[in-house]
Amino acid sequence: MENKPYAPEQWRAWLTPVIFVVCIIMFVYTMHVNNCPAKTADSHQCVLRDILGRYSFQPWKENYLLGPSISTLRDLGGLDRNLIVRKNQKYRLLSSMWLHAGIIHLVVNMTSLMLVSYRLEQEFGFARIAPLYLLSGFGGSLLSCLHHKGKKEIVSVGASGALFGLLGTMLSELIANWTIYANKCTSLSVLGSVIALNLAFGFIPGVDGVDNLAHIGGFASGVLLGFILFLRPQYGYVSEKYIAAGYDAKHRQPKYMHYQQLCWIIALILLVLGYIT
Repeated sequence: MENKPYAPEQWRAWLTPVIFVVCIIMFVYTMHVNNCPAKTADSHQCVLRDILGRYSFQPWKENYLLGPSISTLRDLGGLDRNLIVRKNQKYRLLSSMWLHAGIIHLVVNMTSLMLVSYRLEQEFGFARIAPLYLLSGFGGSLLSCLHHKGKKEIVSVGASGALFGLLGTMLSELIANWTIYANKCTSLSVLGSVIALNLAFGFIPGVDGVDNLAHIGGFASGVLLGFILFLRPQYGYVSEKYIAAGYDAKHRQPKYMHYQQLCWIIALILLVLGYIT
């Protein structure tokens, strides 16, 4: 009889590159609609107007991230609490995550996407990454709306909530599947430091335009979804073709530990309550 350790199947990552391309296309389309030279009183203030033409960026004093105007982002589906509540435009809870406030914003988010999401998709497949990405972004938008209550001029955009959801899932996946990891304490320390630094960045004095509540909402959603969608069997199983004659397979341990099952139940309850209340 030969024991085979549990080895997760390696999936081909295609969803992550698709998200990457869609976000790039949406940014180009956003700048096309924005058309700074045509909509700005002094078109010479548009950044890189002579090179980019209608795709040039808003003046520095208006958008230091090199991007469109707030009104353009609002028109294309940016997160605006007043429009969601008063005009029932709930689609903005999802559409806002495909828009970006500027090319700097886009580059930072897409770099993070490829570094984090690509590996997760290879390990767990697109069927888990897709709901994780969307629900984390949705959770970030929900918490952001609560934070922006009464603020008329706030429009929030970006994939940051979904990306923090990926980080949250990496943390809960490590905890939920603790027994199968080597160097687990080191992995937890490194991951915890990365998460803490990313969250702390938004609270640095002088750093404006960061939607911290969207980050926290996405992160919390990702942690809960990690306990629901990313559990792994916790023991080295024996493949049926390697079971020797006379071996009683009924005495094998269950695939999932009791603490994993408990985490799954608690996370599901908290996630549902968080979305409906």
